[in-house]
Amino acid sequence: MYDEFSRKKALLIVVTGCPGSGKTTLAHALARMVRCPAICRDEIKEGLLNTTGEKSAPGDAVAWQVYNLFFETLELLLRNNVTLVAEAAFQHKRWAPKLEPLRAIARIKIVHCLIDPELARVRRMQRSVAEPARARFHHEDCSAPASAERDKLPPPYDPPRLDVPTLTVDTSDGYRPVIDEIVAFACR
Repeated sequence: MYDEFSRKKALLIVVTGCPGSGKTTLAHALARMVRCPAICRDEIKEGLLNTTGEKSAPGDAVAWQVYNLFFETLELLLRNNVTLVAEAAFQHKRWAPKLEPLRAIARIKIVHCLIDPELARVRRMQRSVAEPARARFHHEDCSAPASAERDKLPPPYDPPRLDVPTLTVDTSDGYRPVIDEIVAFACR
């Protein structure tokens, strides 16, 4: 019986989107409903920085260590037939080279959280106020007003574009489609 089970591919549900799109909240809700672990890039980073006491900046050695650790964790669990939800805001160029090899050991589905960039900025700003301790771990500049020159804003989010089932979820006000439909997409 174990041999039959070990030949089945685990399910990897990737939840992604721009910062402030609600992807972490959705990833945890989805993991609870599917009954599997949620592996979240920011939570790995927070755990590492809690241990080391280091500070981190975008693109520094810590960021790269977390990036690699995130995918090593996914691979370890998937190779051991653990279905899981993986959540991060990586752009296509960071997701694609790490997800492609995982297709050999997992069935991958992508859930892309889509939101207006200005609403995402407002959510990040509200989160900064509500969770001031978060600043120790995450350097989110959400101070740019909506009227800021477009060339000063970060580039738009570029979601992973792989030949795998993909569902776009509007996270502006709840979830569209609703959570039950997202679970059905992930599990079918």
